[in-house]
Amino acid sequence: MTRPSETAPRRHRVVVLALDGLLPFELGIPQRIFGRARDAEGNMLYEVVTCSIRPPGPVDTDADFAVLVRSGPETLATADTVVVPASYELGPVHEEGVLTPELAAALAHIRPGTRLVSICTGGYVLAAAGYLDGRPATTHWASAEHFQRLFPKIKVDPDVLFVDDGDVLTSAGVAAGIDLCIHLVRRDHGTGVANDVARRTVVPPHRDGGQAQYIHRPVPEPQVATTTAARAWALGRLHEPIQLRDMAEQEAMSVRTFTRRFREEAGISPGQWLTQQRVERARHLLESSDLSIDQVARDAGFGTAQSMRQHLQAGLGVTPTAYRRTFRAGNGTRAGAAGHRGDSRAGSVS
Repeated sequence: MTRPSETAPRRHRVVVLALDGLLPFELGIPQRIFGRARDAEGNMLYEVVTCSIRPPGPVDTDADFAVLVRSGPETLATADTVVVPASYELGPVHEEGVLTPELAAALAHIRPGTRLVSICTGGYVLAAAGYLDGRPATTHWASAEHFQRLFPKIKVDPDVLFVDDGDVLTSAGVAAGIDLCIHLVRRDHGTGVANDVARRTVVPPHRDGGQAQYIHRPVPEPQVATTTAARAWALGRLHEPIQLRDMAEQEAMSVRTFTRRFREEAGISPGQWLTQQRVERARHLLESSDLSIDQVARDAGFGTAQSMRQHLQAGLGVTPTAYRRTFRAGNGTRAGAAGHRGDSRAGSVS
């Protein structure tokens, strides 16, 4: 009789670095997201381990309690992905942009080629270690200006939820860490697994990395019209050409008013949002159906296979055929290194 351990796939090991002054919420994000990811047979796809930069023992948090961490810095050498959550006690890392000897010694355990991820101000650690030099990155909007001054070699984008630069990924504050981790599950294992994790965690299955960090009116003012009905209308006819004026008409607004209100509520333009929805629809069909590439393109609203290929190549770094080959088998191979930054084009929404 074959034991389950002999048939289960190797799990991708995520090591979370717990630093003094850590935020408990952010420390728990990787375990909550990666720990819920399973394949079609119910096998866990990730192993999540927490370590500190010192031998096993308590690590202070920004709350009125400490956490007991059972693994030391040598655990970083076993990681496929290292996640650095935020800390409020980074000392010279935050003030001078340099690592402490203790932290530098810990990071030295990380093997070349390991995927590196930061949540919120955890990006200061990656930056001080030189991992972000010459790369695009983000952090919490309130720290972005200071982050850029301290690390001028980094191309800081203060507006986005997260930046995927292939083997190094950074996110904005708190909930953006959830978005980034779900994005990684999607990148590694496809939309089906990522959506299942999102359902289990009761969070939105997809917020694009290029979405704004700070939305000026996250909750509509009382008795003020929203764009919710227009979005629902558009989702029901993604396969059809949709113009900006069509969506505005659903809310009885002028195009100008609708566009402004949409950005206030969603953090991105109607065109960017619609492209995101069509890409997600195409991914779902490529993973779950036997439709031809041409039919997937039509059903997702891209019209032609060439148009869909261009959007998937721009957003995911792969062709539709390569994406289907990767994720139909459920083998967990990542689809590509390109990050989701959204379509910056405006005007026609179709």
